[in-house]
Amino acid sequence: MGENPFERKRAILLAYREQRARGRKYAHVGLKLRRLMDPESFTELWQDLETQDPLHFPGYREKLTDNQQRTGARDALMCVKGTIGSFPVVCCELSASFLMGSMGSVVGEKIARAAKMADQDKCPLIIISASGGARMQEGMYALFQMEKTAASIRRFQKHGGLFISILTDPTMGGVSASFASLGDVILAEPDALIGFAGPRVIAQTIHQKLPKGFQKAQFQLNHGFVDRIAEPEKMRDEVLQLLRFHAKEEKEQASGQPKMVKTTGCGASHRRRLSAYERVRLVRSEDRPKITDYIAALFTDFTELCGDRCGTEDPAILCGLAFFGSQPVTVIGHRKGKNLRDSLRYNFGMPGPGGYRKALRMMREAEKFGRPVITFIDTPGAYPGKEAEENGISSAIAENLAAMAELRVPILSIVTGEGSSGGALGIGAGDRILMLENAVYSVLSPEGFASILWKDSKRAAEASEIMQITAPELLERGLIDGIIEEPEGGIQKDPASCYSRMKEAIGSFLSDMEKADADELTERRYQKYRLFEGPLRPACRASDDAVIRQKKSFSSLQKQESDI
Repeated sequence: MGENPFERKRAILLAYREQRARGRKYAHVGLKLRRLMDPESFTELWQDLETQDPLHFPGYREKLTDNQQRTGARDALMCVKGTIGSFPVVCCELSASFLMGSMGSVVGEKIARAAKMADQDKCPLIIISASGGARMQEGMYALFQMEKTAASIRRFQKHGGLFISILTDPTMGGVSASFASLGDVILAEPDALIGFAGPRVIAQTIHQKLPKGFQKAQFQLNHGFVDRIAEPEKMRDEVLQLLRFHAKEEKEQASGQPKMVKTTGCGASHRRRLSAYERVRLVRSEDRPKITDYIAALFTDFTELCGDRCGTEDPAILCGLAFFGSQPVTVIGHRKGKNLRDSLRYNFGMPGPGGYRKALRMMREAEKFGRPVITFIDTPGAYPGKEAEENGISSAIAENLAAMAELRVPILSIVTGEGSSGGALGIGAGDRILMLENAVYSVLSPEGFASILWKDSKRAAEASEIMQITAPELLERGLIDGIIEEPEGGIQKDPASCYSRMKEAIGSFLSDMEKADADELTERRYQKYRLFEGPLRPACRASDDAVIRQKKSFSSLQKQESDI
């Protein structure tokens, strides 16, 4: 016979009475979930699932019964289908109020089902986690839930699904090391304890005092494992904004070639032509706009996302989501400071490996959701320090270049200041490359060029002229696609007029690329860089001497073969 529902309700009421008598309070499973969802919009799923106690663990049944009576739930995870701000979602909450939110067979099965339902319904999946880890009373059955949930989430993501993971206090062990860390976007509540092993276990194992704030949410943000930290009362707004970025809306874009972008010529002829090094000094000026200024002027609702998921949050690269009109875009760029303190914080706009890996993570995320990428380039180069070499700066830049070659969404790159070396190109291999009129783009800085070739960095001005690094020179040679005019004296003299030109250029690019086939897009990009030399194609030639040497070598090889 089935369970008597009246007996169950009576047991729950008696449990509540006992709680009040003891003065104890227990949070209901699904409390945070209810704060996220639209009121009365959701239906609970699979609420009757209950573990079969696979190991027949002593006392486990009694613990389950006690927790069920206290929380009114069958297990630690509540799953619902409903809406958040009218966006359909599947949402789950793993609650620490039920056996410390431990993950056993019921939790794993519900998450797998939730991922499958979100996949079938083509809607986002949101999971709020609070857990002590795998449920030890279920042994290896519990441990294997890590793979089960990870595989289910990854299949959902591979099919284009958006997974938002919300980490609350605590999120530890097998939950942290499986589905909770796989979010396309990972949010965390302030001061939440997040990690694999607990701090007490770590301290006892390594016999060292752990730093203050170790494994807390801010620690995870600083080490690149969390995108954002949000107060509980603001979590719904954060999630709603992310859902807006990933919704498909009608696009309102400008069409045609922007009138304020030069595709030929060298800028306004009535102005005094600045020398190359004058432009270098102009774009290095502290009062020239930085990436945050461009973002504020060109986009709306910018939301910064952090971390490379490999242990680093590099502030020298700024990444996030924003709207250009009604079009969601991914924005990536070098970040410089406006004063010495901020310049030191952002390493003077020189990213390390983590910065490029963060940019690559965001480009992959943009590709998955069909979102154009817009990059802003302003750097003296990648950071040349010891740590950068130890952590693979060359490998990180190389991976970005290879990935951008085959990225299946449009990429617009705008050089706003100085673009130097592979540190600039690491986020700059776009379908269209534009430069502000006074920006410079070079194989390395003029000082570095002069120091290497002439062993005299003071000849930087002379090097600037020889290197041909200005926007007009690069446009004339076909190495960039257009110039955005600046007012006389630079953009800092009249930012608003230049922002207007930039907006027109971005709108034109997005309009041109709106219906581009992904295969065609990547093929065009390949051909762009395969044949970029233009009239100099190929930019090298074999000398007659080399041909003669090759013939001699071939004949000698033939003689060796005949001798054999």
